[in-house]
Amino acid sequence: MTDAPPLLDCDVLVGHDVTTGRWGRAQTVQEVFKATGISGGVVSALRAVHFDVPSGNDEAQQVAESNGWPLCPVLDLRDALGAERELERQLSAASPPRAIRLAPTAQSVEPGFPSFGHVVKLLVEAGLTIFAEGDVRRVGPALRGLGARVVFLDTHFYYLGDFVILARSEPGFHTSTRMLTGPDSLEIVAGEVGADRLVLGCRTPFHETHSVVRRLLTSKLTPAEIAQTGSQNLTTLLEPTC
Repeated sequence: MTDAPPLLDCDVLVGHDVTTGRWGRAQTVQEVFKATGISGGVVSALRAVHFDVPSGNDEAQQVAESNGWPLCPVLDLRDALGAERELERQLSAASPPRAIRLAPTAQSVEPGFPSFGHVVKLLVEAGLTIFAEGDVRRVGPALRGLGARVVFLDTHFYYLGDFVILARSEPGFHTSTRMLTGPDSLEIVAGEVGADRLVLGCRTPFHETHSVVRRLLTSKLTPAEIAQTGSQNLTTLLEPTC
């Protein structure tokens, strides 16, 4: 992969996965990146997703700072008032994050709940990119009409048509490539709404990073589109908007 364009993973998770018992350690992420030609990634902590937001985000920050990777804190959708406080804490940091990760499914929060809409409104007003876990068919409609910049982290190729329909009317909607392994999935997105909507996402070290990278590099996308997807689109999404 020495001839590959620069690659960045928009979906890195560190810490303990309480649902499987697996660990995502920084050293493991480094090893996977080295083996696949990825130069960095956006880091979130599983601790923040599941049970302790402040300490989990601090854990992710330590990993991010020590490796020169961007941080993507998590907010707890189960606690709207706590999410307000944590967002304020993050935005008052010396180097505020440019993206926030939301995990409605893992936190058992429906997109129609008041807390979800409230937190999303705060993120849009702050000009932050939203990294959204969950079924795009359920989460996507709740983010329509807000001018939000969103990366859907769990778009499955079975529901590719649903993403395309949403993205046609929402220029800020993007999708991770992690689960777009079906025939011509990447090519369909590029053809329907543009390669600028594709963001390389591997969920290192909890997913098959090698296969996700290989799928991109062997796709029918043009070299320029592969470069866009591999890192350029993510870099743009992490730029300030206000």
